[in-house]
Amino acid sequence: MKFRITHSTYYHYSQSVGLCQNEARLQPRDFWRQQCQNSHFEINPAPNDFHERSDYFGNRVVYFAVQQPHQRLNVTVISEVTVYPRQSREDLANGLIWEQARDQLQSQNQANIGWAAQSTTGQVQSQSQGQIPQQGLDDELLEAKQYLLDSPMVCTSTDLANYAQSSFQPNRPLVQVVLNLMQRINADFTYDPTFTTIATPLSDVLHFRRGVCQDFAHLAIGCLRSFGIAARYVSGYVETLPAPGKPRLVGVDASHAWFSVFVPGLGWLDFDPTNNTVPYDQHITLAWGRDYTDVTPLKGIAFGGGQHSLSVSVDVLRLS
Repeated sequence: MKFRITHSTYYHYSQSVGLCQNEARLQPRDFWRQQCQNSHFEINPAPNDFHERSDYFGNRVVYFAVQQPHQRLNVTVISEVTVYPRQSREDLANGLIWEQARDQLQSQNQANIGWAAQSTTGQVQSQSQGQIPQQGLDDELLEAKQYLLDSPMVCTSTDLANYAQSSFQPNRPLVQVVLNLMQRINADFTYDPTFTTIATPLSDVLHFRRGVCQDFAHLAIGCLRSFGIAARYVSGYVETLPAPGKPRLVGVDASHAWFSVFVPGLGWLDFDPTNNTVPYDQHITLAWGRDYTDVTPLKGIAFGGGQHSLSVSVDVLRLS
């Protein structure tokens, strides 16, 4: 499926801004399920400094600075991207039970510690020559371990574990655990864009049972991490037009967020609790990280400006 995404952000300041510096994660990622054919920025006023890099998680990041007085800043990103089917029914039928997934991550940690202990004794010659340590460390498992840890907006807690408990039935396949958790969040929580802000604690979302896509993704991630399952936050878009015979998806004309779970031996699978759906080819990925703080679409600092207003518009157009 091919899409053109137009994401426009408009700032209006009550006073002149002399200098602003910004960081944007607004260009779709390239990975095996998605390819971005082209993506470009249109910024007014024109920036004096502009460059792109990849961050720690491999997301595309653009830095730009406007060094001339201005009271309006318009940032538009236009991208064309092809999304391939994300996961198949066979993936969702994966039989690895959640206890095994948890234990594999823990055993990998112990193997890593064991190899590190050997290294301190001087037995590191083979590794320094570019050979793989005999323990055969699994790079995917090691990379996934960082998504077990607490992050700025998602801290594991007894309350989260208690909420998730009924989904984590003994010997239940991990994929079935996550599907059940996603369905429960969708049923138990009300989508309410007036209730939360970026700074609303996850504990409030759990207590009042209200929030938006960002909150529901954080909630699911916190529940999964509380049981030793690696989960990460995904930012992006969802196609605005419903498929024939399907209900209209929540998240129209806005950025969207969901979460992804690591299944050892299979990889990362995406789940969208806001819409109670498993993303297939209508979700376009911008970036992923531990939580929202790692993938904020546009952030920066302005010197001057007084009060400001902000508006955002997003258009997702299917090209094929």
